[in-house]
Amino acid sequence: MEKFTLLKSSAVPLPIEDIDTDQIIPARFLKATTRDGFGDNLFRDWRFQPDGSPKSDFILNNPIYKGKILVAGRNFGCGSSREHAAWAIADYGFKAVISSFFADIFKGNALNNGLLPLTVSDLFLHKIFSTIESDPSSTIEINLENQSITISNTQDSETFEMDPYKKICLLNGYDDIDFLLSQKETIKKFEENRSFSFNPLI
Repeated sequence: MEKFTLLKSSAVPLPIEDIDTDQIIPARFLKATTRDGFGDNLFRDWRFQPDGSPKSDFILNNPIYKGKILVAGRNFGCGSSREHAAWAIADYGFKAVISSFFADIFKGNALNNGLLPLTVSDLFLHKIFSTIESDPSSTIEINLENQSITISNTQDSETFEMDPYKKICLLNGYDDIDFLLSQKETIKKFEENRSFSFNPLI
């Protein structure tokens, strides 16, 4: 996976609460077994008419809003546990999703696929939406090392919590197997230095 250290980007606002995984990627597009191409159908039923033409009033079809950060309403990623939802968001080009609450399974799927689900307070989320509304070109800076997020225009900032293990993985671009391989020498030394006791009664 690509390393995630510092991200500074404009953002796409989607101020809708309870966005579930079927809205993120409808079930009829889950037949593929690889991660490629899912971004084409991200928010498919919101983005396109039945005939495939884009809906002009949907935010992803508005050229004013762009960037590598998606800002969404509370309770993002609820519903079914499909990992394809994280695949679709990442494949579209987003590196992070900001919300004031994420469904646990979606959050885990996102982290496992190099997508940062960043939880902020309701107040800070409101500040982000307000800033983007007044200036769509405004940027947000996410510093994973410091676990901080800053609205560049206003310099409003907030820290966020992060699982230490997942933080290491994102900073280094590791998946679970990559992490284990990175610890190969440490594991080897531990095994070499272990003392075994022999119990003849066992």
